[in-house]
Amino acid sequence: MRAIVRKELADYFSSIRIFILIVLGLGISALAIYQAAQSITTSTDTEFVFLNLFSGQLSGDYAWLLAYPNFLAMFFIPILGIALGFDAVNRERISGTLSRLIAQPVYRDNIINAKFIAGLFIIILFVFFSVLLIAGYGIRMIGVPPSAEEIIRLFLFMFTVIIYGAFWMGLAMLFSTLFRNLASSLLLSIGIWLVFGIFLRFAGYFISNFNIFLTISRFSPSYLFLQAVDVLLSPYALSSRLLALYIDMLGGGDSSAYLMTTPLSLGQSLTVAWPQFITIIALTVICFAVSYILFMRQEIRST
Repeated sequence: MRAIVRKELADYFSSIRIFILIVLGLGISALAIYQAAQSITTSTDTEFVFLNLFSGQLSGDYAWLLAYPNFLAMFFIPILGIALGFDAVNRERISGTLSRLIAQPVYRDNIINAKFIAGLFIIILFVFFSVLLIAGYGIRMIGVPPSAEEIIRLFLFMFTVIIYGAFWMGLAMLFSTLFRNLASSLLLSIGIWLVFGIFLRFAGYFISNFNIFLTISRFSPSYLFLQAVDVLLSPYALSSRLLALYIDMLGGGDSSAYLMTTPLSLGQSLTVAWPQFITIIALTVICFAVSYILFMRQEIRST
């Protein structure tokens, strides 16, 4: 299986899509650094200064869309996962290399496993390099090293981002296994992303009933992801955006007066984020398991 993984990695790094993704990743990291430089001077949080590098955002009505976690949740990570998985199987089938690969003395499940592992490796590289770039420049900017708790929270944040990217890649691989046409798998993956990743994320804001808002929003993977990372990167605010929206719906006035004045401990943050972790992991496992079963049962003929 190692040979197949190396072959998949070579295909990724020799394609133009990886160059485009690198440029996009560098742009997002640069935007996060700029936002941190602008917002950290006005922040009143003196205990988790390092985490503010990743949770800071510019002022403005829609500036929260450009915040690093939000941009990852709704745009970059879904694009990265879909780009890595939408042609994982059907591209090999169309080019005729899949039948030649099956003819080699390798187990069939090694092929689908190697494709997923290679894509996951690319996601890990992107996440680590982006986070390290922001962290390295941020330490130079603020002159304050991270505490042990901040490092643990940051690693948990990276783990959540990686699992979230694996979900979108697994979903794209599922459509790549199900459809023979590249356009079909790509368009359906993008459609799922636009509906469940973006549309449902905003649909709840047009509903006055808070329970209905929660029910609809929980169908959005980006909402689940943001719920998990919010409590990791912002220990002072327990789902602060959700709480603020709830108070506004009730006509409670200034929502900032209701936010907690003491931070959640690491254990409490994990307790709050645990359901979202499990849900995202379960969705990832389901997508890959269905892809695995379909791939193992499909008839592959030489073309």
